[in-house]
Amino acid sequence: MTGSKNGQTFQRFGVEGAPLLAALHADAFQGGEIWDEASFVSLLGGAGTEALVISLDGHPAGFILTRTVLDETEILTLAVHPRFQRMGLGRRLVESILPKGKIFLEVSVSNRVAKKLYDASGFVQAGVRRGYYQDGSDAIVMISRI
Repeated sequence: MTGSKNGQTFQRFGVEGAPLLAALHADAFQGGEIWDEASFVSLLGGAGTEALVISLDGHPAGFILTRTVLDETEILTLAVHPRFQRMGLGRRLVESILPKGKIFLEVSVSNRVAKKLYDASGFVQAGVRRGYYQDGSDAIVMISRI
């Protein structure tokens, strides 16, 4: 484990974390596009992909999944269990990866909460991917200012 603040701890996971990540993702994205355990195994088996889980008082509360290739890092997904939302955990997860340098991500045009989080974390809109998600909705491409 790394870092601790107000009962919050961080822990990095590889493929062994796939069941936990899938469960957290399902809880966070109820009714949305949910990634299953096999998806996480596949992603975490790739070079440069890592998961960082944040726990609150020993309870896994959320995670950020990133992939770094050369000098660019992509946020593949960020999930916080509904019971732990609006406690600043998502922001702590995003802030924890900012030292990686240039970071980009896609966020649904309808996900106002996530967009607000990324705006507050210093990301700016770089473009739009039309029909990016399974439901046909668009994605806003955002990049860090660093």
